[in-house]
Amino acid sequence: MLFQFGFYSSLLLITFSQGILYSILLLRKGSKSGDKSNYWLSVFILVCSLYIAPWMLGFAGWYDNQPYRDILFYVPFQQLYLFGPLIYFYTQSLLNPNFRLTKMASLHFLPAVIFLLWNLWIWVYDYFIVNCNYFYADGTDKDFDAWYQYSGFGSMVLYLVLSIRYYNIYRVLIFQVTSFAESILFDWIKKYLISFLILTLLPIAFDVLAYFLPEIRTYAGSWWYFLAFSVVMYYIAITAYANPVISKIHFRLSPFDSGPVVLLSESNVRESENIIEIEADIIKKEITPDLKEWILKMEFLLKEEELYKNPELTLSDVAKRLSINISITSKVVNQGFGLNFNDLINQYRTEAVVKCLEQGLHKNTTLLGIAFDCGFNSKATFNRAFKKHTGKSPKDYIADL
Repeated sequence: MLFQFGFYSSLLLITFSQGILYSILLLRKGSKSGDKSNYWLSVFILVCSLYIAPWMLGFAGWYDNQPYRDILFYVPFQQLYLFGPLIYFYTQSLLNPNFRLTKMASLHFLPAVIFLLWNLWIWVYDYFIVNCNYFYADGTDKDFDAWYQYSGFGSMVLYLVLSIRYYNIYRVLIFQVTSFAESILFDWIKKYLISFLILTLLPIAFDVLAYFLPEIRTYAGSWWYFLAFSVVMYYIAITAYANPVISKIHFRLSPFDSGPVVLLSESNVRESENIIEIEADIIKKEITPDLKEWILKMEFLLKEEELYKNPELTLSDVAKRLSINISITSKVVNQGFGLNFNDLINQYRTEAVVKCLEQGLHKNTTLLGIAFDCGFNSKATFNRAFKKHTGKSPKDYIADL
């Protein structure tokens, strides 16, 4: 097979081959762990690798030699309509164990399928009907047509917005239903969304740069864009492979409106009883007699039975202890206490730590040990919660005793 090694082709070959390698590794990791999010990212990295292939192979001499030139022309290496849906579904599968690709969700791939069929028709027409390069008479690769590049860019922007919105809803949800929200915010998700944002902004950045350096618009100048793209792709691949993100919160939501989130459980509970209004204002409203009764019962569980000491306490756990559904429990927390569930439990944990400090227990044991005994699961979470509820850091509070 023809491949002319040079500075331009060799550097892209390194990132291309690494992309293919990590695509295989992620596929293998998903098969072993059962985590389907790895499958989505595996395909995404593969599509990214194919995206840089025309420039890598072009500098390797393919555009100047047959049949390699026709391979570059008739094989649609740049699948721009796949980038967005893949990263969007990766986000969902990463954050929501309940995510499944439904028939309706499959429609997100319709533009990519249409583009593939269009390229198939071009190949069939040129090779088997007119027996000449009718569609490629001008000698330019259809992958780089302006309409396709701009519409592909628009698709990436749209799905980036949807992915960010999905993550933001997840952030609000976990503060409503868990007492350990900060430990499952997953910094990796923010990093890869920022990385995808960089991939999306790279064309704009190079267009701006081209106003000052016109040579950027040449074939050789464009190589720098593909190198930058491949470096970001490589970063996503290696960090994703090494990052274990496991979400345990099953839910269902509509990505296109601000409606309620449905928590999904294995029990035979009616769906209406598992609805969480995450967009609702968390303020103390007029308390009905029924709601007041549940507030008192919840206060008893938290104060007398010290449920807050469970570092993995969830809204569902409290609902089971109260023998009511999650929807009512959520209203008790939001309307009765004027807080989300995470802040409410951390408030009780902080009060327990303060009580221990006032008793002088910190003189005989470590501050972190006290925090863990009171239900906190990390030093960072403890410090933030303590400062939020007391207005002082733990060390400053001890100094003022």
